[in-house]
Parts: sequence; C-alpha cells; structure tokens
Amino acid sequence: MVTATAMAAEPKKPSRVQMPVVQTKAGEKCVEPTDVMRRDHMKFILHQRDETMHRGIRTVKHSFKNCVNCHADAKTNSVLGKDGFCQSCHTHAAVKIDCFECHTAAPEPSKAAAATKPAAGN
Repeated sequence: MVTATAMAAEPKKPSRVQMPVVQTKAGEKCVEPTDVMRRDHMKFILHQRDETMHRGIRTVKHSFKNCVNCHADAKTNSVLGKDGFCQSCHTHAAVKIDCFECHTAAPEPSKAAAATKPAAGN
C-alpha cells in the first residue's frame, strides 16, 4: 500500500500532453473571466455570429476579430501554429478547430502601421 507521504516524496513526472500556451498581446485582461471563456467561448462566438449575420448588430466585446487581434502571437502574427493561442488549447482538448476555414487567423494591421506603409504604385 502506498502512503500519502510516499506519494508526496515521489517526483512529479512531466506530462506527455502539451499544455496550452495562453498569452495576450493587448489589454490588461480578457473581456470575460478566464474560467468563463474556457467554458463558454463558443457560445459567445456563435451568439455574436447570429447577432451579426441575422440581425445586423455588430459589437466588439465578443467579436471574433477582437479575439484574434488580442490573442495573435507577436512572432507568428497568428492564433494558429504550435504555440498559437487558439490551436494550443484546441490541441490540448482534442477539439477540431474549424473557424479558420472562413476566418483569418491573423490580426488586423494596426492603424499606425497601415499609415506608415507606402501606397501601392509609389
């Protein structure tokens, strides 16, 4: 029989499952608490889609574009890839991610960056 003391002394083995990479590039915190977003983000995304596509109501708080703009990795400029915000969690949870079959995984260029780019043909 293994005692609690013996188990506590046993070194913890590293997980064979890669843990998700969770990072943000903008803002102090997410639009909802972390536990709520982990559990309900698809409900927010689907509700936002219905409001936008069926009722013509566009808001920023739960918009898919807002999520990508905040969570895209600065190195890859994407929420996909090995350390991408969306893909790392979906891989960890073994959930297929199909949002990006239609939507872009890259954030919008900032207005400041767009203003410094030369116009086409110049």
